[in-house]
Amino acid sequence: MRDVAYLKLLAREFPSVKEATGEIVNLMAICSLPKGTEYFFSDLHGEYEAFIHLLRSSSGIIREKIKETFGYVIPEEEQLQLANLIYYPERHLPRMMNQGRCTEDWQRITIYRLVQICREVSSKYTRSKVRKKMPKEYAYAIDELLHVDGNDENKKLYYNEIIHSIIDNSIADKFIAALCRLIQNLTIDNLHIIGDIFDRGPRADIIMQELMSFHDVDIQWGNHDISWMGAAAGNLACICNVLRIAISYNSFDVLEDGYGINLRPLSMFAARVYQDDPCERFMPKILDENVYDAVDPGLAARMHKAIAIIQFKVEGAMIMRHPEYGMEERLLLPAVNYEKGTVSIGEKTYPMLDMNFPTIDPRNPLELTRGEKELLRVLSASFRHSEVLQRHVRFLYSHGEIYKCCNSNLLYHGCIPMKKDGSFEALLFGGREYKGKELMDYLNRQVHNAYFMPDGQQHKQEAVDLMWYLWCGAKSPVFGKDKMTTFEHYFIEDKTAHRETMNPYYKLSEKEEVCCQILKEFGLPVDGSHIINGHVPVKLKDGEKPVKAGGKLFVIDGGLSKAYQSTTGIAGYTLIYNSHHLALAEHMPFDPKKDSTPRVSVVEKMPRRIMVADTDKGRELMEQISDLKELVAAYREGLIKERAQ
Repeated sequence: MRDVAYLKLLAREFPSVKEATGEIVNLMAICSLPKGTEYFFSDLHGEYEAFIHLLRSSSGIIREKIKETFGYVIPEEEQLQLANLIYYPERHLPRMMNQGRCTEDWQRITIYRLVQICREVSSKYTRSKVRKKMPKEYAYAIDELLHVDGNDENKKLYYNEIIHSIIDNSIADKFIAALCRLIQNLTIDNLHIIGDIFDRGPRADIIMQELMSFHDVDIQWGNHDISWMGAAAGNLACICNVLRIAISYNSFDVLEDGYGINLRPLSMFAARVYQDDPCERFMPKILDENVYDAVDPGLAARMHKAIAIIQFKVEGAMIMRHPEYGMEERLLLPAVNYEKGTVSIGEKTYPMLDMNFPTIDPRNPLELTRGEKELLRVLSASFRHSEVLQRHVRFLYSHGEIYKCCNSNLLYHGCIPMKKDGSFEALLFGGREYKGKELMDYLNRQVHNAYFMPDGQQHKQEAVDLMWYLWCGAKSPVFGKDKMTTFEHYFIEDKTAHRETMNPYYKLSEKEEVCCQILKEFGLPVDGSHIINGHVPVKLKDGEKPVKAGGKLFVIDGGLSKAYQSTTGIAGYTLIYNSHHLALAEHMPFDPKKDSTPRVSVVEKMPRRIMVADTDKGRELMEQISDLKELVAAYREGLIKERAQ
């Protein structure tokens, strides 16, 4: 029997046999329901419009539910209109009212149709769970409409009167909007984000706001997330990096409007130092126009170059400070011959495409100028004091980790570092080697230390510095390449110098036996388990497939970022795991003026329907049931006294 002291604590919540046995009945009933639907997204890269559309449309599943429910009753055009209403009620309802189309007949028909869809998507949940998701002001009416049979002669008048009263009291628009949000809420039970919320796209901050309002979400950090988390923790190299990438993709809105980062000191510094430099190698890629903070491309290019040079200096100092990183070959500013205009990397020497470096002293190329030091001080303060950024980063910590085991699936962004022979690659920290799961657990602790360990405490700086290594280090599991060739892309024309070699994991993981080895390392059963991975875009147009290793591995980064879509040919994937099957939704490039509903295809059918009892949550509930049964036994044996009701 459980410890009596524990059972006494449990008795505070269930003070009698009646209440304890009632909860046992409730939990047993929940375990017999089908599991909720899990959605897996990866590599959002700030593409907020596309992601929010996928989230609200449940990657095309709501459209399928409408077709299943009304496919033979209403025409295709009306189905599409109903779908768009469910996705964006706050946008479509005012438009219809302004156009005079929001008539009483339309409201009545629409409420009826939304209730039908709501019944469909809520059928696998308890009535209690559905009610908790309802807005309080309409919970009674929605609950009655969902569970009263409108065709029952005894209840038909009652059912119709509820709808009539809603319309008669001029709250139909609010009620319709509430039903739309409930449908969205019920279609996705759990949301998994497998890394890289940030960078490239225009507004990662808006994605973060959306995720923070979602009812059940977890995040497996990607290298871009880690870089922003490092910046929020005060890592100067990470601060330079996130600024450099955002400026290079013309993403000023996320910096200034989203996070309130003061870029004026950088723009003034760049305009002064590089005033006679066209900075042609640093012109921003304009994939999205800034709404709030339009910046002249010429000035943006100067800002881009200024922060890139500072980044190379700060990174060089980091490499010198940490010989254990093994990154000496990335000390590239000291490898430049400033008289000849060349750079030596490895055994090769390349001509430099740009040699205008007014802030670099060739005798000590890693030394920051006084102006650069002051600029970094101001930028660091801006990141540390950004209330919105710090709130978003705390959410990344509270809902995130470097990997997650969930319902027999192993989720991580990049890789498990491996050697060519298939053994796990070890990293040396503090005189001790870490590899496989132990490495991931160690890094998880260090990422938390970087943010939460008090300033001045021993090992705090090592943890903060490690955030940069995780961004671009050769053995970083969230990066997974031998090097980051940012410098080479800027300054060397020879494309062979740009090459980044993937960790052996990426080839090895296409073998089923290697995936089984990884699953075992993380304590998961081989049968029925999968690895769900992001980070590397799937080039569908080149014949690549997202399902690998005999169905053991799902790579779901298909390029939601606009920067990748010309390479991949698509716009990413959603992996959908319901009680019947695993399915992949193949995204089309997002166009708000077109129906870009993803193509959904089943990739693995379950041998039998998966119930809540078969999930991690179900195992938790069964433990609670076992504890409650022991409490009941303790009551009946007199070990614990029931409290009078």
